[in-house]
Amino acid sequence: MVEAGKKAPSFKAKDQNGNTISLSDFKGKKIVLFFYPEDDTPTCTLEVCNLRDNYSLLTSKGYVVVGVSPDDVKSHKRFENKFHLPFALLADPERKIIDAYGSWGQKQMFGNNYMGVIRQTFVIDEKGRIEKIFRKVLSKNHAQQILAESNGNNLAEE
Repeated sequence: MVEAGKKAPSFKAKDQNGNTISLSDFKGKKIVLFFYPEDDTPTCTLEVCNLRDNYSLLTSKGYVVVGVSPDDVKSHKRFENKFHLPFALLADPERKIIDAYGSWGQKQMFGNNYMGVIRQTFVIDEKGRIEKIFRKVLSKNHAQQILAESNGNNLAEE
C-alpha cells in the first residue's frame, strides 16, 4: 500500500510525444502525479482542464504535473492537442504504474461494480517521498485543492 511519508514507487513510461519519462527525471522537484481513468471523458476532461488552467500557478509553486492513464500514446496526443495540455501524460496500458500506486480497483457506476482506474493524485517531494495523497479528487477544482493543501489548508482527504 502506497502511503504518505513513504518512498514513491519508481516508474518509467512513454508520454504523448513518445519520450520516456521516469520518476528519477524529477529528482529535486515536486511532482503532482495524477491518475485518471480515460482521455476525453467528461470528468477526466474537467480535471485536466483545471490543471491546465492553473498550470502556471502550480509551476510557480515548484510543481511538475504528470498524468497517468491506461490510454496509449496516440490517445494521449489527441487529448493533449484537443485541450492544449502543457504537461506530460504517461501511457500505461499494461497498468504497471497504476498498479504500483494502488490506482486500480473496484468502482461503481449506476449500481454496477467493475474494475477500473481510481482517480487519485500523489504529491511527491523533491526526495522522491510521497508527501500527500488526494484520494477524493475535486475534479473541477483540483489545482486549488492541491495548492490549498500546500498552504496548510485541508481540502484533501487521505
